[in-house]
Amino acid sequence: MPKCGQRLPPLKDVPGHHTVMIRTDLLQNGTTPVSYPSRFVDAWDDVHVKMPCSKMNLFPVEGTELQSRWELIRKTLKRKFTSSNDLKDAILKYNAAHAKRWDFTALHLYCIKVLEPAAVEHLFASLLPDVVQLALRASELCTKPIPLLKEGMTHSITMSQEQVACLLANAFLCTFPRRNSRKSEYTNYPDINFCRLFERASSRKIEKLKTLMCYFQNITEQRPTGLVTFTRKSLDTPPSWESSQTPLTNLHITCEGTIEEDGYGMLQVDFANRFVGGGVTGSGLVQEEIRFLINPELIVSRLFTEALNHNECLIITGTQQYSKYTGYAQSYKWNGSCHDTTPRDNWQRNCTEIVAIDALQFRNFLEQFHPTKINRELNKAYCGFSRPEEKSENLSAVATGNWGCGVFGGDSRLKALLQMLAASEAGRDVAYFTFGDSELMKDVHDMHHFLSQKNVSVGEVFGLLGQYYSSVCKHCPTRLPGVSLYSFIYQQLDSGSAPGPR
Repeated sequence: MPKCGQRLPPLKDVPGHHTVMIRTDLLQNGTTPVSYPSRFVDAWDDVHVKMPCSKMNLFPVEGTELQSRWELIRKTLKRKFTSSNDLKDAILKYNAAHAKRWDFTALHLYCIKVLEPAAVEHLFASLLPDVVQLALRASELCTKPIPLLKEGMTHSITMSQEQVACLLANAFLCTFPRRNSRKSEYTNYPDINFCRLFERASSRKIEKLKTLMCYFQNITEQRPTGLVTFTRKSLDTPPSWESSQTPLTNLHITCEGTIEEDGYGMLQVDFANRFVGGGVTGSGLVQEEIRFLINPELIVSRLFTEALNHNECLIITGTQQYSKYTGYAQSYKWNGSCHDTTPRDNWQRNCTEIVAIDALQFRNFLEQFHPTKINRELNKAYCGFSRPEEKSENLSAVATGNWGCGVFGGDSRLKALLQMLAASEAGRDVAYFTFGDSELMKDVHDMHHFLSQKNVSVGEVFGLLGQYYSSVCKHCPTRLPGVSLYSFIYQQLDSGSAPGPR
């Protein structure tokens, strides 16, 4: 673990800036944090999470009479479950409006076709009752109103891993009110209830359920004792890219390894959807969804994080990895429990810092080279990488890869260059993982070496990107440019030094 960062100041709640949900004076290593305040404070408004245990969480019965939905949830979940049908019936009891629409095929398959009889018995006799008990402690554990991290805000929330687990147990049991319809006030927030995870027969859903049940097994067997911080950050004043004299920082690039394993101690990039977590509770299963599955505490960010704007990111510090995996997308497989040995900082958070930055999606390949798109991607990456309050010598490297490529249509060589520029401007080195692409590894390495040898600044590279658009892309009659970006840069700076065609 690199000793990059300075010791943190004492953790404290700062109204309007940092919401801390535990007793900081009682915080110590190895001890479960104590919730603060001691009694549940109800806040049913448009700036806080509407909690399932709120006295305002009501549903109509006969005529105009309203009843407590939380009491119905408690009464329903305290019954004994012996099958997936029992669980389905319970969830639909307090989600009656969705009874005809919600589908539990994946849950039924997991319980009937995947689990061995002994594992089924353990699920319904032990694990599920423990998850229910954890969920029903919401008013005891999550006593402080949880602020919504809305668009334009810069705000942090620090909560205990046990509080996160309680919220995720409620998500699994689909108890969060007003979060099941795209017509509600949460239309600009990700899904949080797990109803979509249970639907349709697919191997992806089965592997997701295996991964998440591993998490619940772990945290119900041994109460977690750490904290997790979620910080929404807005970039109000972006750099002046064209006039930047900043030199490029160091690059380590490899076609082997992964961000989560080999980016140990670094700022690890989540190739995010603007709705953080993407399709983690649905059918999505690429880089972001996998990270949210193996570090499920990330999923709770979906409860309170509004869709990210162009100048925003989400930074999550302290999550723990609970599962190992193999494969990617359709080949993804849960590969057993993970014992995360990452050390903790003095706020009792795992020293794992993940930044969610969402790239633009391009239908037209040439579109991404337009100056406005280049600016947007640079500012988004810079927002995630920069920490102006810290000295650059205390900043870890950025662990990243093919951000915004694949289905998002980004050009991997352009995206590598943009991330190098943003990291350099932020004062960070880069560790780049090409995920098996050895040709990309060589191309990016050679370009970085070439630019560094020439002492080309961030601003000069930015100017070359503008020239490339105006002279190659702007009036290009074909779908793909006649000259690649890297070839153009080599030609412009020193055609004789270019290491072969690109």
